[in-house]
Amino acid sequence: MSSKKIGDVILDVKNISLSFGGVKALTDISFDVREHEIRAIIGPNGAGKSSMLNCINGVYTPQQGSIAFRGQTFKHMNSHQVAVMGVARTFQNLALFKGMSVLDNIMSGRNLKIKSNILLQALRWGPAEREEIMHREAVERIIDFLEIQAYRKTPVGQLPYGLQKRVDLGRALAMEPQVLLLDEPMAGMNVEEKQDMCRFVLDVNDEFGTTVVLIEHDMGVVMDISDRVVVLDYGKKIGDGTPDEVRNNPDVISAYLGTSH
Repeated sequence: MSSKKIGDVILDVKNISLSFGGVKALTDISFDVREHEIRAIIGPNGAGKSSMLNCINGVYTPQQGSIAFRGQTFKHMNSHQVAVMGVARTFQNLALFKGMSVLDNIMSGRNLKIKSNILLQALRWGPAEREEIMHREAVERIIDFLEIQAYRKTPVGQLPYGLQKRVDLGRALAMEPQVLLLDEPMAGMNVEEKQDMCRFVLDVNDEFGTTVVLIEHDMGVVMDISDRVVVLDYGKKIGDGTPDEVRNNPDVISAYLGTSH
């Protein structure tokens, strides 16, 4: 772990409950995320991890509870508002534009940042052209950072899975988020691809100072790279603390480690 400075609470989740019909997905969940930390959310399948992420980024509106971002509490937020506030997200099943190049996919993450109007953009005139050059430079930096220069012009659909995941991360980074939500960034990867992705997550956290909230099944990865871990089981919080505290928590061991390892 680097000797980074963990800051104040940037995201405060309070008493979140979420039901679909009569089914409780989340029950009275509270935890916080501090600036510059890597905060993992773990738990067995069906524990409510993705539902929690969907509440944070405005896809679901919980029936109870609130989420505060930098001290500003909101009950009803849509995904666009959350993105504008500085929260970006990657998805379990890649939501990339398969026919578009790596460069254009990552560029699509800049949409929120583009100020000039559509007509000026189409004409690439004056301020719009200067702005596009600036956005392209930002995207090129991300491409260098993620070591995918060789694939800039390649349609994403032609890339191996591990590289597609990297492009997905790049598109989220193009939004310059303060908080990055990663939904199983290493799912389906081989050992080498996982190691690469771990390194990029750590570097994003370290070099850009981005706060990371991570859902991950690979316990080894979680214990290696997280500062703190919150554990869900059947939509309830059963553990919260440092990797060591969580690893030694009897409730977590019986719910998680006992059954799956």
